[in-house]
Amino acid sequence: MQIAVFSARPYDRRFLEEANQREGAGQDFQFVYFDAALDVHTAALAQDCAAVCVFVNDRLDAPVLQTLHALGVRAVLLRCAGFNNVDLASANALGLFVARVPAYSPEAVAEHALALVMTLNRQTHRAYNRVREGNFMLDGLLGRTLHGKTAGIVGTGKIGLATARIFRGMGCTVLGHDPFPSPAFAEIGTKVELDELLSRSDIVSLHCPLTPDTQHLIDDASLARMKPGAMLVNTSRGGLVDTHAVIRALKSRRLGHLAIDVYEQESALFFQDLSGEIIDDEAFQRLMTFPNVLVTGHQGFFTVEALQEISAITLGNLADFAVGRECGNRVAAG
Repeated sequence: MQIAVFSARPYDRRFLEEANQREGAGQDFQFVYFDAALDVHTAALAQDCAAVCVFVNDRLDAPVLQTLHALGVRAVLLRCAGFNNVDLASANALGLFVARVPAYSPEAVAEHALALVMTLNRQTHRAYNRVREGNFMLDGLLGRTLHGKTAGIVGTGKIGLATARIFRGMGCTVLGHDPFPSPAFAEIGTKVELDELLSRSDIVSLHCPLTPDTQHLIDDASLARMKPGAMLVNTSRGGLVDTHAVIRALKSRRLGHLAIDVYEQESALFFQDLSGEIIDDEAFQRLMTFPNVLVTGHQGFFTVEALQEISAITLGNLADFAVGRECGNRVAAG
């Protein structure tokens, strides 16, 4: 069985092949790798493949799914947790098998969220550049002690819980909001409504899926309810944050710091080298002018352990499809 892997990077090849040796032994799975993202223009690359393996910024709307189905593709394997880029209603109508990796090394993303907070709070990225130039002045590098501060966790699933445990361990008061709260969170922090979390938190960290209900969860209104000078952290989905609203809040000094590993228009930017190109995304370029903004290119998941787990679960999903077995990670419309 051939599987077309889109948005494939060297690390995807390495970990999928290693997993195939372990998990797919005897199944005769053959991966065909493409650097290109999946969209209506590249879908034809899946010719002669029974399945496609895709990532967060691959596009699987109705036209793409119809093209894939016409080519003989019968399975979509998401090597990520989110599936907002898949038209599930169309996939169901076409009889396509769609499966994801619902959870993988939640500590990887949680630790990256903390890294962003610590870097931005203590200005270590700026201090690093200064010292390399022989500048040992401390002016402009003043941070705050996180011990005793309040951290608000929006979304208390596995990643949110892992993040909450880290902040609790640092001596922070932890607040959490989730319409489907985890019982485990009660041992770590206090469940509150979103408005209370925003108004009380020194740090607001987002760990929820992107749905119609959470699209632009952080907008002008919610930013106005945040504690003045607070830090906003997003390591979940770019669409949770209205970028233009955040820019306005930064300009007015209402928002103290912004740390993001995701961006709502990231599909045109992330996972590629644009260092020799002109980036014509004006909102992104405006964000990069603020000294109190830190951006990383969707690397929260990027640890050895997480990639091993993603690849192993993806192979397991593929094996379920290949033998017609019920798959616990299958996703469907509704």
